[in-house]
Parts: sequence; structure tokens; C-alpha cells
Amino acid sequence: MRSDMTLPSWAWIVMVAGLVAFVTMIVVSIRRHQGVKRSLFASPYALWMIIFTVLPVILISYYAFTDVNGAFTLDNFKNFWDSHYEMNKVIAAEGERLGVDYSAYIQRGSVNVDTLVYSLWMAFKCTLICLIVGYPAALFMADRHMKLGSTLVVLFIIPMWMNFLLRTVAWMSLLEDSGLINNFLRWLGLDSVQLMYTSNAVLLGMVYNFLPFMVFPIYTVLSKMDYRLTEASADLGCNSFQTLYKVTMPLSLPGVISGITMVFMPSVTTFFIPRVLGGGYTMMFGDLIEAKFLTEGNWNAGSALSLLMMLLILVSLSILRKVDPNGEGGGLA
Repeated sequence: MRSDMTLPSWAWIVMVAGLVAFVTMIVVSIRRHQGVKRSLFASPYALWMIIFTVLPVILISYYAFTDVNGAFTLDNFKNFWDSHYEMNKVIAAEGERLGVDYSAYIQRGSVNVDTLVYSLWMAFKCTLICLIVGYPAALFMADRHMKLGSTLVVLFIIPMWMNFLLRTVAWMSLLEDSGLINNFLRWLGLDSVQLMYTSNAVLLGMVYNFLPFMVFPIYTVLSKMDYRLTEASADLGCNSFQTLYKVTMPLSLPGVISGITMVFMPSVTTFFIPRVLGGGYTMMFGDLIEAKFLTEGNWNAGSALSLLMMLLILVSLSILRKVDPNGEGGGLA
């Protein structure tokens, strides 16, 4: 791991200048309004966002577009597209020096791109399963005629009180070869099955951990819905399915979009679940970024991958906002 990674001098200048500008803005605002304006109460949050969100993004962008010497380069992004880029450069340079054609040995490596595609596919499946399972659960919990609705809400909340890491590790005692499921199968006289260290185990862990983030936004929207609309739909001759499709689902669309966002984004970038339940046999994009930073110590390549992931998330959010720009639902009617 590299130990010479220090913040560039301009980063310290930006932080000091930002802090001075922040204090100046508060003083000027107080003098101009002859007192503390109500919007100034958001200043601590604004300062927090500048220091821990805006500045880190600037630093990531800096490292993504520079090499180890601080010179501008696009090689970090070329390394994403071709994981053998650095090796191919050495082979080409050596061939040019010796006057030998080494072009047959230059091949594009697709590990990084394949990992991103696999992560997107796993995140898509996780989001789809969470939506299929979570929407009926939220609909059931929000039904005012169901007395168990509030109890189910508590049952969904209780596991979230436990640490995310412990919830994931707990699945090992169920899925491993000597776990509860395989022991039960042996007790029935059946052969044990390979449950751990597979893509399905990773997907199961992702769905388990991220399902509440799909359920609660939909439940919140449904619980606030005016039930007189569904009663009016029934009075106009719609059956239960038609009311669900034409009234309930369009009105719950903001919650669905919020749930999709809250599940898909962390699913793409997760790295602990594949490490524990995948056993290193399943790598996702979050694992790749972590390996670049912590294992290889290559902050420049890791920053480039992180920047690409942030751009991908922004594009995904933009697409979701196109579906429901005003957050008012309606699109399924």
C-alpha cells in the first residue's frame, strides 16, 4: 500500500478558503438582516456537505485525472476499459525497442468492464426481487383494515437495529455446509447442497439487507393516501385489481421510485456482502474499488473507478426523475 499519498497544497487552500467564505457569509447575512435569518440554521449542514461531500469529490476527480506524479493523464480511465493497458504498454514499448512485433501478445483485458456489468445485473435482480416482495408487503401493512399492519412494521424495523455486518455474517450459520439448512436436509436423509460462496447467496444477502429500504418508502406513501379515492373507484365500478392498477399504483409511484433508488444504488456498490457470502469467488464493483485503494494502493485508478460509479449513479437518478419529475405519481394510469 502506498504511504506517500498526501493531500495536494491546493486542497488545503480550498478547504481554508471555503471555511473563510462560509464564516464571511454568515457574518454578512447577520448584518444584512440585522439578526439571524432562519435559513442560517441550515449552515452547519451546508458546512458538513462542503467538507465531507464536495471536497472529497474534488479530490477523487483530482486523483482520477492524474498519475502518481500529479501529471494530467487519462490512463486511469483507459485502465478501466482495458485491464491489461499498463502491461500492453510495456509489451509495445519493449517490442519497439527490440524491433520485434509483439502485437500478437497485446490483448484487451475485460475484467473491470465485466465486473461492472455483473454488478449492474446483480443490483437489477436485487431491486426487482425487493420490489416484487416489498410492494405487497407495504400494501398489506398500509391496509387500514389489517390489524397486523403496525406489528409487521415493527418486525421490519427490529432487524435494522442490528449492525449491517452482523446481519450478513448471521446468514453464514444458515447457509454454510455445516449450517442449519444443510443439517436439516441431512436429518431428512437428503444430500447437502452448496449454498455458500455462490451468486445466489450474495443475491440473498443483498435482498435481505436492502428489502426494508424498498418497503418503507412505499409504505409511507400508501399510508398517507386518501382512501376515499379507492372507495370512489369501487363506486364507479372498478374491481379490486382495477383499483390497484389505476388508483393505488399510480399514487404510490413516488414511493416506488424512492425505494428503487435506495436499493439499486447501494446494491451496485456493495462489497462486504460478496466478500462474506461470496467467499471471494464473486467480485462486484465495490470490491474492485476497494482492492484498488486498499490492496494495490493505487489511488488514481481507484478514484477513476469511483468517479465512473458516481457518474453512473447520477445517470440512473436522472432516468428515475424522468419517470416522475414532480414526485406526484401518475404514470401508470
